Amino acid sequence: MRAINSITEQDIKGVGMTSQRTRDRLISRLKQKGIKNVQVLRVMSLVPRHLFVDEAMATRAYEDASFPIGHGQTISQPFIVARMTELLLESGPLDYVLEVGTGSAYQAAVLGGLVKDLHTVEVIPELYRQGRDLLYKLGYRNIRTHLGDGSWGWQEAAPYDAIMVTAAPDEIPNALIQQLKIGGRLVIPVGAQKSEQTLQLVTRTSDAKYSVENFESVVFVPLVSSS
Repeated sequence: MRAINSITEQDIKGVGMTSQRTRDRLISRLKQKGIKNVQVLRVMSLVPRHLFVDEAMATRAYEDASFPIGHGQTISQPFIVARMTELLLESGPLDYVLEVGTGSAYQAAVLGGLVKDLHTVEVIPELYRQGRDLLYKLGYRNIRTHLGDGSWGWQEAAPYDAIMVTAAPDEIPNALIQQLKIGGRLVIPVGAQKSEQTLQLVTRTSDAKYSVENFESVVFVPLVSSS
C-alpha cells in the first residue's frame, strides 16, 4: 500500500488501469454476474480499490479477484463484496452497522458509502492502523475503526441494524447475534475448511431465536481471535 500521507486527489481519481473507465468495466462484469442493487454498484464504481491494495498490485485492482494484503489476510473479490453488501441491504436502507474484520478497509469503504454509521473491528494492529488512516484520508467520517477481537463484536456500540463478517468462523458466534436488533441481519461466511464454507444470512427474530438462510459456497480466511 502506498504511503497514506502522500495520497493526492489524482491518486484517488486514478489513471490508465486505475481510471474510472477501468472501474466501470468491473461494474459491468458484476452486473453480468447477477448483482442488481443499483446503489451497491454505484458506490463500488466510486471507491478507489487500487488504494486498498499494495502499490505493486494497483494496475490489477479492478480485476474481479482477491489479493493478499499481508498478515495472512486478503482483500475480497469484488463480486463477493458486492454480493454480501447486497444481501445485507436486501431489506432496505441501514443506519447502524458493524463490520467484523476491517482487513484492507475496502469493504468498510463500500459500506461507508451506503449506511449512516459504520463500526469496523480489526484484530491485527498493523491492518487496523492502515485501515483507520486510509479511511480518514479518503474522507470517511461516518466510519469508526476499532482494534479488538471481532468474534466478540463491538458491544460498546450495540445493538446494530446489521452486521457483516469478512472472515470465516467455524460456527456463527453467538455474541454477534446478541448484538443485533430484533429483525437485524448478519451476513457471514461459515465453515472450518475453506472448501466447505457457506455464505449465510442470519436474521434475529426474537431475543432467543434467529433464522438462517444458506447461499453460495465461498472461500474466506479464518476469523482470527486474539485469544
